[in-house]
Amino acid sequence: MISRLFVSVLTCLCCIVRAPRRYFLTMHRVLTRIVSRFWLSESVMSTDTQLHVQGRRRMVVGLGNPGMEGTRHSVGMAVVGALATHLGLAERWRSDRQLCGEVVVADARRLVLLRPRLLMNVNGVAVAKAARKYGVQPEDILLVHDEMDKPLGKVGIKHGGSARGHNGVRSCMDCLRTDVMPRLRVGIGRPAGEASVERHVLGRFRAEERKVLDSVLVQCVDILMSQLAEWQENGRSSSSSTA
Repeated sequence: MISRLFVSVLTCLCCIVRAPRRYFLTMHRVLTRIVSRFWLSESVMSTDTQLHVQGRRRMVVGLGNPGMEGTRHSVGMAVVGALATHLGLAERWRSDRQLCGEVVVADARRLVLLRPRLLMNVNGVAVAKAARKYGVQPEDILLVHDEMDKPLGKVGIKHGGSARGHNGVRSCMDCLRTDVMPRLRVGIGRPAGEASVERHVLGRFRAEERKVLDSVLVQCVDILMSQLAEWQENGRSSSSSTA
């Protein structure tokens, strides 16, 4: 609510003074960071905060917009939902108002799945709160998000680095104060013709695209399962070396 109020006020001011779009985008980015810091200043109190002492936890996050499931911009949420189904955890999603998201905690796998329930530009707030609550280090957080630079049907892993213009990833970097998080980039392609980027990313997949998306979800789950297996193997190796 507070973030929407700030954005509305800023928008009105920019309209009144007719500020160039680049100034509005810069002010919007600064404002988003301020709002994120405000949210993160709130303490997260829960009986789950000490669970991480049982072993190193990993977290897979599906970035997106709440209430806009099925759109290109929320494909990350669809992938994490498919992963939960594959792991037999689909019935264990629960809403956590403190984290501003939906979570699944699989203690046997030392795994947390997260779908933020905030707008994409401030998804990082939910990610940082969940990381704090469950004791997950940034390098153990895998972000799943849409990628316009890849066509639909193409996916790829990126190991940290620049957000490359993705506001959800940038929010995570701002809130976690690092860029080390690995990312699964799910291609959605660029808009065709004169269609705007905003309309493209917020639009739903067409019927013919949904057929491709079904195979993409399977491919993404396979990649994530391989990543989880690698994490577990590394965890066992670390435990053996310190024993």
